[in-house]
Amino acid sequence: MRPLSQLPLSPLDLAALAFFLVVWLAYQPLLKASSGGHGVINTNMTVIRAAWMRNMAVRENRFMDGQLLGHALNSASFFASSNLILIAAAAGALFGGEQTFRSASSLLVLKTSSRLLFEGQIALVLVTLARGLLDFIWAIRQMNYCIAAVGAAPDTHDPAFEKAYGEAASRLINPALSSFNAGVRGYYFALAAAAWLFGAPAFIAATAGATLLLIGRQRRSQSAGAIRDIRRLLESREQD
Repeated sequence: MRPLSQLPLSPLDLAALAFFLVVWLAYQPLLKASSGGHGVINTNMTVIRAAWMRNMAVRENRFMDGQLLGHALNSASFFASSNLILIAAAAGALFGGEQTFRSASSLLVLKTSSRLLFEGQIALVLVTLARGLLDFIWAIRQMNYCIAAVGAAPDTHDPAFEKAYGEAASRLINPALSSFNAGVRGYYFALAAAAWLFGAPAFIAATAGATLLLIGRQRRSQSAGAIRDIRRLLESREQD
């Protein structure tokens, strides 16, 4: 086994990579743990979407519901297309060979000591984007399922059936839009991964910054406060 001094990654690079992987893969549990019982945007939105689907099930005209789902589907398709372009660009840099490495290493702001390290840095960005693309693709598929469920909703005027149908539809839309959110979140971590090109300290700082920014927006943004209020109002109305 080679000593650490002979490995392509320095101990600081290894620590930065390990920190990124832990935060990236464990973000959702970390978010729930940091919510402090007050709820965050993601969890509050599941309640709001469930209320939407219950209201959809009792409406006679569901044109608005179809339009809203179509808008969400178009947004997911746009992000998926953009993600493909970024993946193609990262793959071009990864497989560009020695010429790409020489061009990148000639820039003073980039901190890449070897071609192997450079390829690892680009590969991490590529993997992060690829995971986001898979989230977008899965979101698009689930949204299509939800559109079919909205279109198939019958006019029964049976409160028990309508409530059950709305609850079932909410179990379609919530995972779909959660996957969409995960895909968008992938851009934050892709930017953090790209910061590795500027050195391990920048990589650690960007990873911590992206995580704190995401959690802060989930808990303390104006949108988070408004969504908490909307959830509270919906729940109080259902209890009356």
